[in-house]
Amino acid sequence: MHEMVKGSNVSLSALSENAGSVVVGLGWASPSGEGDADVSVLLLGADGKVRGDTDFYFYNNPVAADGSVQLLGKTPTESGDVDRIGFDLTAVPADVDRIVVAASRYEDARFGELEDLRVTLDDAAGEQILQFAVDDADSVSAVIFGELYRRDQEWKFRAVGQGYAAGLAGLATDFGVNIDDDAPAVEATALEGGDPGDGGDEADTTPAAASAPAEPVAGTPLEAIPAPRRSEDGSGADSGKPSAGRPRTAKKKVTLPKTAKKSLAENESWSPARLFPVSVLKSDRDREMRATSVLLSVMAQVPEFGRRLTAGFGAPAGRMETFTEVTLPHGDTPRRPDGVIRVERAGKLWTALVETKTNGNALKPDQVQAYMDIAARRGYEAVITVSNDVALEGSPLVDVKIDGRRKHKVALRHLSWAEVAYQAQMLIRHEGVGNAAHAWLLQELLHYLQHENSGCHGFQNMGAAWVPVRNGIDDETLCQGDPRALEVVESWERLVRQVCLRLGGELGQKVLPVQRAKRGADPAARRSELAERLCTEGRLQAELRIEGTPGLLAVTADLRTGRLRTSFEIPAPEQGYPLSWAKRLVRRLEEAPADLHVETLVDGETGGPRGTLEKLRPEPADMLPKNSATRITGFRLSLFKGMGSGRGNAESGFIRSVDDAVHRFYTAVVVHLDGPARRASTKERVAAG
Repeated sequence: MHEMVKGSNVSLSALSENAGSVVVGLGWASPSGEGDADVSVLLLGADGKVRGDTDFYFYNNPVAADGSVQLLGKTPTESGDVDRIGFDLTAVPADVDRIVVAASRYEDARFGELEDLRVTLDDAAGEQILQFAVDDADSVSAVIFGELYRRDQEWKFRAVGQGYAAGLAGLATDFGVNIDDDAPAVEATALEGGDPGDGGDEADTTPAAASAPAEPVAGTPLEAIPAPRRSEDGSGADSGKPSAGRPRTAKKKVTLPKTAKKSLAENESWSPARLFPVSVLKSDRDREMRATSVLLSVMAQVPEFGRRLTAGFGAPAGRMETFTEVTLPHGDTPRRPDGVIRVERAGKLWTALVETKTNGNALKPDQVQAYMDIAARRGYEAVITVSNDVALEGSPLVDVKIDGRRKHKVALRHLSWAEVAYQAQMLIRHEGVGNAAHAWLLQELLHYLQHENSGCHGFQNMGAAWVPVRNGIDDETLCQGDPRALEVVESWERLVRQVCLRLGGELGQKVLPVQRAKRGADPAARRSELAERLCTEGRLQAELRIEGTPGLLAVTADLRTGRLRTSFEIPAPEQGYPLSWAKRLVRRLEEAPADLHVETLVDGETGGPRGTLEKLRPEPADMLPKNSATRITGFRLSLFKGMGSGRGNAESGFIRSVDDAVHRFYTAVVVHLDGPARRASTKERVAAG
């Protein structure tokens, strides 16, 4: 892998022969687990400006119509988060000279609060070919990590690392984007501020911001940073005149699906006719064949869905065709992968072999190895495995041997059925697709995947080590260093990632497991440490970050007591009186369960007053410390429930109990809390810079 320094550049073709399609990852770590940033991409012409406002890609404009750019979203890693962007460089218009890749924070947040800022670039085979660490972004709210640019008909990458104090709006304005983001900010805290009912889209009738140019951080500015745009007639970025169709840097509100139409069935026993029936599935082979055909056919017919599942694997944007039960030669015994995906663009083909498993069946290493060998010989780009299992970073589901003598590289990729369902949910319930027929196809796919007969239920077995480890903790015979504890920790991590997918698909918001910087970056070492703690403390713990909420949702499974604890910490407001905070919190939780535990967090002590919501409702003052001089730092809300004992996903199983506990806590408690402070307008952010 090529390590870069600030200001250096490198030709992509010198690093890889598979650089026609690349994935750029912007990563960072947060010591608290709560820090975050948003990525953005700008396509620039030879004059250093965007050709139009649609050349600005960010959270409200994530995909290019020609498929050249696609924001793929955040992925949790062992050292924090990586926000990935897929680029099909063969599809970038000829009049685009450079592609700027940046990230921004909002409100008063600065990049100096984050750690390990870095940009990586993976080629189409999934191999990381370069890395650049940004180590001097302290007081800035936006950073240009790097840029892709053309030279002599080839693409190069430059490590930029340039900071901006004016945030996303200022950065975009400097590159010629007209920003329409001058809605008044609404101050909000966890317990005081505006009503969360008015959150969401800001009115579109506000004038455009008359933003001053963003000033780069002190230092020698790189050539990549252009001057602010001014049009010949004095209009443009600094004129204050609104223009139609301007990008808005305030995130759009995501609405949940409307109530289903009333059924015309004579009684509830009538089952609607389905495009993909599941009643005839009788064997694992039937389930695998049907699931493969259903998935691949919908991918080919719904471009948004097919592109979403393959863009992160290096596939270009183009015409997609899918096939099942294809026979391919392999020595004396021909092989029949479950499916083949082919994407054609500009006369070039991208091909992936597909191997699926359902009903909890494990992938077979020898089978996957054979497909990797076939793909390498035939010049195919990838092998994609699909199963109920969830892949973990640094812990591949299948170990395969790569012949280093082969010039052509093949990427091994994995999808869980839970991730497939998540992407379908996001499109049909929150983001939308091209037409009603495509939405109906995705709805039929989702119904099929969620049906009990399909065998596509996602991760559903904690493994053979689950029961022995539970028994060992219960009778205190589990010894440190027992390899079974490590197996349970890995299963727990898979379960947490799946819980995030399911909740995120339902809400239409990003839900990610938190990886704190202090836990280290080595996956094996981190999991070993967690396994040791499981042996000594008997607990499994995780934290989830849910977009739009004021904190982290913590989940603790105490294997000694057999109880699950879901909790949420709310910071104390910066202004007001403690009694007002307590009363407001009780009012906000009017519809929360009576058995909700409320604990007051105080400075310098192990804990403050605590009690159930049922007892605190008539007397909110009971939440306050007896010593009025004690400083309240926040409140912790917790729900407890018994956890399932079985290793599977049955009603009495552990997996089902964790999923239900997180869902109940979010819907019964978190939804009643105020979200984080809304983003300030462009003018305010520029002034603050």
